[in-house]
Amino acid sequence: MLRALALALALGAAVPAWAGGAPAVVTTSTDLKALVEAVGGDRVAVESLAPALHDPHAVDVKPGQLAKLKTAVLLVRIGLDHEPWLARVLRAVNDPRFRPGGPHDLDVSKGVELLQTEIARVRSERGVHVHGFGNPHYWLDPANARPITQAILEALGRLAPAERPAFTANRERFLARLDAGLARWTAALAPYRGARVVVVHDSWPYFARRFGLEVVAAVEPSPGVPPSPASLAALTARMRESGVRLLIAEPSSSTSLVTQVAARGGARAVTLVPSVGGDPGARDYLALFDVNVRRLAEALAAAR
Repeated sequence: MLRALALALALGAAVPAWAGGAPAVVTTSTDLKALVEAVGGDRVAVESLAPALHDPHAVDVKPGQLAKLKTAVLLVRIGLDHEPWLARVLRAVNDPRFRPGGPHDLDVSKGVELLQTEIARVRSERGVHVHGFGNPHYWLDPANARPITQAILEALGRLAPAERPAFTANRERFLARLDAGLARWTAALAPYRGARVVVVHDSWPYFARRFGLEVVAAVEPSPGVPPSPASLAALTARMRESGVRLLIAEPSSSTSLVTQVAARGGARAVTLVPSVGGDPGARDYLALFDVNVRRLAEALAAAR
């Protein structure tokens, strides 16, 4: 189907100019969609190729989404090794505008201070999701919305110079709300700074650094790889020895595994949402942190 659609798109319409309606911007995540909307407002129409909750290796991009990408003015991506499925999509679309580094391709990781960059390893699109170029979950530090939205503003402003004042005003309003949120979230979690936690998937180092948590270990020995019985036994023993108070799971985490680790490790489990739309309350980027901070504070208070 992808080959047939790629041929049809190659024979199809030209890329739209920034006029006659809101041009399409395509993102690789719902979080980036929310941030593009925060800057672009009603002057852009934004679609995420991936849903809020998904296996990073099994994103099912629909033909309609491919068609939208072909006519988009901008592709905004997380980068690093977080989107192994994207290479296949771009081959199907076969549009040179979206080559990495081009004016219609925006990798927002370029302006972010990354964590876990010690070992850079090349991964194929079908390889193990190991965060080989740095941990890609940087959007989970809300302060990183500042450089991300700056990159989005610059990209949109280059493509539509006449719209730049509107984009700038939108971003300033968003940043004011973000700063208020950061103050609120930091105050809510301040009593628990230094709390030791274990995570199921290694999604939370940026969030933990921002709010003063110590991630002792991840249940998965490598991202996406389930633990062996031996590593699980060692982990739960370490949890008890280290005084770990909380196990952070995600909606996609195995319920039985979470229950087992929490019980054997003597910790309380809490489910946090990794992306906008992953919970009905996480309707936009700021609401995502409202949900997660509230859940985390309640769980830490109960674990005392």
